[in-house]
Amino acid sequence: MSEQGQFTLELEQLEDYAFKVKFDLPKAPDLLMDEPPPLGERAGPNASRLLAAAAANCLSASLVYCLARDEVPPHAVKTQATCRIVRDERKRLRVGGIEVRITVDGRLLETARLKRCLDLFEDFCVVTASVRAGIPIDVEVLSEAGDVLHSSGGE
Repeated sequence: MSEQGQFTLELEQLEDYAFKVKFDLPKAPDLLMDEPPPLGERAGPNASRLLAAAAANCLSASLVYCLARDEVPPHAVKTQATCRIVRDERKRLRVGGIEVRITVDGRLLETARLKRCLDLFEDFCVVTASVRAGIPIDVEVLSEAGDVLHSSGGE
């Protein structure tokens, strides 16, 4: 379940605010991202939706991984994520919080590991723990010739 090191994704603007995301995984299909109207056409999820999905998926997978010794049956975990979009003091839109609700079916309530996993699984979720702590993001804007047009650190 752990991934160490780094990975690189590629995004290519298709038109307006629609971008194709190409993953570094040979079996993963490209993903279309787009902004909601009035900017885009909502042809795909935007970044806020992917952030909420990433947190929800990571938490769900972490819980299933912890419970795996008891053989988690298919469709035993269902997760809902709600992302709150707010305006900051400068009136800029920001993710104000993500609420994740994981529902486990009755078969998992009978597992011996459930209580222990409920105490542990959040701590092993890479995305949620990282977002909660804050993630530094370094940004560079380059010309096609490779000249640095803009650079900022995320600290």
